[in-house]
Amino acid sequence: MNALPRPLLIRLSYVFKFFAPVLYRGEQVTCPVCEKSFSKFLSYGSEVAHRENVLCPYDLTLERHRLMWLYLQRETTFFTAPGLKVLHIAPEQCFLPHFKKQSNLDYITADLVSPIADMHFDLHDIPLEDNQYDIVFCNHVMEHVDDPIRCMSELNRVMKPGGWAIMQVPQDISRKETYEDASITSPAEREKHFWQKDHVRLFGMDYPKWLEKAGFRVEQFDMNDTWKPTEVEKYRLMSKEILYIIQKP
Repeated sequence: MNALPRPLLIRLSYVFKFFAPVLYRGEQVTCPVCEKSFSKFLSYGSEVAHRENVLCPYDLTLERHRLMWLYLQRETTFFTAPGLKVLHIAPEQCFLPHFKKQSNLDYITADLVSPIADMHFDLHDIPLEDNQYDIVFCNHVMEHVDDPIRCMSELNRVMKPGGWAIMQVPQDISRKETYEDASITSPAEREKHFWQKDHVRLFGMDYPKWLEKAGFRVEQFDMNDTWKPTEVEKYRLMSKEILYIIQKP
């Protein structure tokens, strides 16, 4: 399956929820978000970033969603700590119903255009006051924006001191430095160079340095240090993906 627009994915999710339990009956893989097991997941991604057995047919989680969910569940008090004020940029449909019903969260979503978001604004100039949020989520956004450092700095500004964030990006672990080329403008060439038609850069292993330039302190969580290889396979996680846990000093 190629990368699809989010509104289409949302519509497809209702179809998948009806047929998935029958078509993919089995116990080989499990989605920790919907807590359902299947014989396999669906394939997903563009031609240059295609992956097999990664898209949950029920709630459309991918590897990054399942990694984040498990991290929040196992390594944080996100689901239990009272009074957490959370800002979720470009909210993922698979998380939205879960986070919205959590009584311990003061939870708000934002996006430039998404119809499922509570607020709409440009991330380069966030119309919110300083030092408001305990937690910020902003995944797979920085590869789209004109100025990632400015967007990161704006998110830093609205976070409380001591607050933390998860801001994952597509990352080429074979690259030491992030790849940008402003002359690449056609969708076909962007897909070839940056893995998707609407990406304008491909982050390398220097991604933490970008976050540090915006004033964050960055820690790396490697699932392989604490989780069993059988779990990584069962949940179909990307075994070499590093989860960056970002804190505002």
